[in-house]
Amino acid sequence: MSDDALRRGPAAEQSYSPLYFLASLGAGGLAVTFFMYLMFWVPHPGQPVPVFEDLMAALAGGNWAMKSSVVLAMVGIGFFVFLNVKMLIWNFITLSRFKQTEAYDKLRHSNAETTLLAGPLATAMTINAGFIVGLVFVPQLWSIVEYLFPAAMVAFVLVGLWAFQLIGRFLGRVLTEGGAFDMSAHNSFAQLLPAFALSMVAVGLSAPAAMSGNTTVVGTSLVLSTFFGFSAMLYAIYASITAFSAMLQHGSAREAGPTLMVIVPLLTVLGIMFLRQNHGLHSAFDVHGTPGETLVMLARILTIQIVFLLLGLLVMTRQAYFTDFVLGSKLSPGSYALVCPGVALSVMLHFFINKGLAASQVIDKFGLAYWGFTALALLFQLAMIALVLRLNWQHFRGVAKPAAAVPAE
Repeated sequence: MSDDALRRGPAAEQSYSPLYFLASLGAGGLAVTFFMYLMFWVPHPGQPVPVFEDLMAALAGGNWAMKSSVVLAMVGIGFFVFLNVKMLIWNFITLSRFKQTEAYDKLRHSNAETTLLAGPLATAMTINAGFIVGLVFVPQLWSIVEYLFPAAMVAFVLVGLWAFQLIGRFLGRVLTEGGAFDMSAHNSFAQLLPAFALSMVAVGLSAPAAMSGNTTVVGTSLVLSTFFGFSAMLYAIYASITAFSAMLQHGSAREAGPTLMVIVPLLTVLGIMFLRQNHGLHSAFDVHGTPGETLVMLARILTIQIVFLLLGLLVMTRQAYFTDFVLGSKLSPGSYALVCPGVALSVMLHFFINKGLAASQVIDKFGLAYWGFTALALLFQLAMIALVLRLNWQHFRGVAKPAAAVPAE
């Protein structure tokens, strides 16, 4: 198949990149932001997460604000999980055609080979989103949940092995073939995508640690999530140090500007993994942490996230990235990476407010300060919803004109 075979229909098909898997990822992340309403606002006695029965009880006996929040969350989760799955399927179909083109062969022999890791990243998010759908919409799910945890861990391990296979192919090539990696094109944090993919697998594997009542399942979850989580951290350290060196020499790659903030979602995902692991250690192994320790851990994570968010916004503003690629006519599939930091900050703020500030009694839950901080999380969520709708209109509206931008390396 020639490259021209893809040049029809929406701009995303005319100039396809595996980075379009991030369109699926962003939609899945927005579904998680709506689940935060249910997680922290709806009482769920008897289990660590809200389930269908808790939501029905809130709709039957809650006040108007509670009922409105539950309905809005359920609608939001349903819509964005649908969009998440739709975009995932579209990407797999389009990627299969893309693999038959010369552009794919070129990608496989460039720095941009790691963009293929967006596939397992988005797939792991979809598995997480599927579990949320089950909790919210399936009656009596909790009665069989112990049977689902082993199956979920197998699914995440398979995705993790897929990610490692792609990483191994890339590292095997660049570490054994002289000159196979272009350091001058490494002037962004695009190479942190493999770490992000591994971290998404890790957070999925950590879920049974927080929810299961079976010690064997909890222990397996702790070990597997630690393996993938720390693999992600090791890769992120290596990739970020070498990338920052390249940026100091060559400046930051303009199209890859959004990758400067990939640390934000990476830390949110790893932070949730640590929270889930701590819960598993407490419930299954009688290892106790304090709310104050959780508060400090989340504050440290949030601090690093804010620093990298400001860095990314500074660079992209000076390079007029938003003017051209978000508000303007230029198209870059990497623009979808902008959704991840906003979603991640919204989710992290919910955890910081509820598991940090409120749990340690720094603020009163549902008090004035509580809602003031929560408003920030909701503003990030609204901004990312608007951004997803804008990007989808730009890239998938069906106008037959070529995309102006190429995948960032």
